[in-house]
Amino acid sequence: MKIQELDLPEGVIQYYHDTGVTDLYPPQSAAIEAGLLEGKNIVAAIPTASGKTLLAEFAMLKSILNGGGKALYIVPLRALASEKYDRFKSFEAIKKSSGGGVLTGIATGDFDSQDAWLRNLDIIVATSEKVDSLLRNKAYWMEEITVVIADEIHLIDSPDRGPTLEIVLAKMMRMNPKLQMVALSATIGNANEIAKWLNAELVVSDWRPIELKEGVFFGNAINFAGSQREVKEKFRDSAISLVCDTLIEGGQCLVFESSRKNSEGMASRIGTAISELLSQETKEKLKTIAAEVRETSEVDTTRKLALCIENGSAFHHAGLISEQRKLIEDGFRTGIIKVIAATPTLAAGLNLPARRVVIKGYRRYDANFGMTPIPVLEYKQMAGRAGRPRLDPYGESVLIAKTYDELEALMKQYILADVERIWSKLSSENALRTHILSTIATGFARSMEELLEFMGATFYSCQQTPWSLKAVIEKVIGFLVDKEMIKEKAGLLGATKLGELVSHLYIDPLSASTIIEGMEKMEKEHIQYTELTLLHLVSMTPDMRKLYLRSNDYERLSDLVMEHHMEFVHIPEQFKVDYEWFLSEVKTACVMLDWINEIKEEDIVKKYGIGEGDVRALSETTLWLVHSMAELGTYLGRGCAHRARELEKRVEYGASPELLDLIQIRGIGRVRARKLYNAGFRDMEALRAADQKEIAKIIGTKVATKVLKQIGTNIIVEKPEEQRMLGDFR
Repeated sequence: MKIQELDLPEGVIQYYHDTGVTDLYPPQSAAIEAGLLEGKNIVAAIPTASGKTLLAEFAMLKSILNGGGKALYIVPLRALASEKYDRFKSFEAIKKSSGGGVLTGIATGDFDSQDAWLRNLDIIVATSEKVDSLLRNKAYWMEEITVVIADEIHLIDSPDRGPTLEIVLAKMMRMNPKLQMVALSATIGNANEIAKWLNAELVVSDWRPIELKEGVFFGNAINFAGSQREVKEKFRDSAISLVCDTLIEGGQCLVFESSRKNSEGMASRIGTAISELLSQETKEKLKTIAAEVRETSEVDTTRKLALCIENGSAFHHAGLISEQRKLIEDGFRTGIIKVIAATPTLAAGLNLPARRVVIKGYRRYDANFGMTPIPVLEYKQMAGRAGRPRLDPYGESVLIAKTYDELEALMKQYILADVERIWSKLSSENALRTHILSTIATGFARSMEELLEFMGATFYSCQQTPWSLKAVIEKVIGFLVDKEMIKEKAGLLGATKLGELVSHLYIDPLSASTIIEGMEKMEKEHIQYTELTLLHLVSMTPDMRKLYLRSNDYERLSDLVMEHHMEFVHIPEQFKVDYEWFLSEVKTACVMLDWINEIKEEDIVKKYGIGEGDVRALSETTLWLVHSMAELGTYLGRGCAHRARELEKRVEYGASPELLDLIQIRGIGRVRARKLYNAGFRDMEALRAADQKEIAKIIGTKVATKVLKQIGTNIIVEKPEEQRMLGDFR
């Protein structure tokens, strides 16, 4: 099927011709035949690299250009949101009848705003959590959505993210029954159930533009189903032999490891092994990327990463900051970085294919069961990254076995196995607490009957009877009534002002209850609260992901608790089970205490055994919870609200109170702000009155020019000295 045969506006067909897309892949043709361009709901369960995103683009662009519609593209991860946004921005070249181009926006942060500016856009890319918060904050323009794309729909199976995605889709369908729903995934064992839930046509295919060979490496050969390929073991580590074999053939490699530590060690060993295979030109380009990585941070991990990159390899995990991850991803996409050793988070949707994918660790650590094998679905996600369209003749996914028995087990367990069914995770009390409050607060349900009717429109009710949720729902409603977040009268349910606020703030009602009770106790018992008190209080909430305790943390943290015992709202008895959990809350709070007191990130990372990316992620969560504390405290008239408001700013910038004026200038982080402050420039006015050269000495000429321009100072641009003739020196 050719693009020009499709029922698409002329401008769209021209756009794809100009970008080199003229023919459809078989699964794309199947989706068109199933009614994609006629507004029918579609579930497309087709392999990675088979063109799922193109289907979404067709549905969005047709609705926008033919019907004046608006599209919402829902993704599970922020990184994936950025990738899709970068892609859809190019649609500005396609003109609407008004003469303007198709406009795209991205929304991933600020969980308590309506983001009215999004109304003027044609395509909005957002995480499911952001869409949920927009619905809670009654963003009126959400009713104008005509097409919803649910990317990576299989993540409904995730205990963390699944319930939010499920509720969001149920609400969107309820709000606008005529909207078109397009759900995309590479791996669903029971895609028919998803299609039944969404009242959608099902398109299932295993066609790929590049053949994917899945095998297990054992005894000098990759063993595929029915064939073998010899790979000489040049190194004791089979993974490194497989990587070198790929590079010699001109391909790139992804190696999946089970932990951050393993991925860093693997990248380092691979770098040493492949360095001699790289051309001088490639090495020069790698040096440039490594230098850019070094500029992002001064922690040890950054230095280690830069050294790996100089040798052509890199590691990729959540402990890195986003700037570093982007440099790695871009370097790999352009073919300069040859190998990435990653944790499985990289497989969750990012478009980073490679000729060969090596799955080194197929077991994961589980706190309850120790090392356990990964699900087939997760294996297929990683394997699906093999094969770069238009660049590779084939793609190979390789597991590694140490014995013949393990080879046979891996063939049976992964290569020849079907993907598991996915299950709704909506029945957990944690998930229902937050979603029941928001469903009542936003008017989607006003009684128990309506609530059960709404639950009947979820994926859960396609797999189980919604009445099986009744007992959990009643328990949750009892909790919400007890905490004065909803009121129940004559069989009707309604949110209180407090309940509406909690729903707007996008926090778990149990988090809100923990914070409220903590603030009450601080006043009743006259606790001399400090930043530590407030930071520990938000660390007690279920919305905060606590840090693990290491063996040397226990004693140090216990001493700190004894020293500051007057500053805690609650300290459990030392030999009770709760005490260890309490210490992990204290550790989490202490990281943020060091952050706001301007301790160097390098020192924080070493002291607590975490990554720089963890510090940033933790500061984001803390900012959101401290902001919620300030809002709840203001609403309830609590004395600590003002202190929480100041703490909010300090957490946002990682700085002491006296730097807050300077640090709000774009381009001045906590380190530069401190340098300026110590040099006597205490605020914006002092900077405006300062001599340009003096500021340049402190923070560098480039940054000084940007900063001074930003605050409205006239910049003196010094002319570069003219090049003189050789004769001038005689």
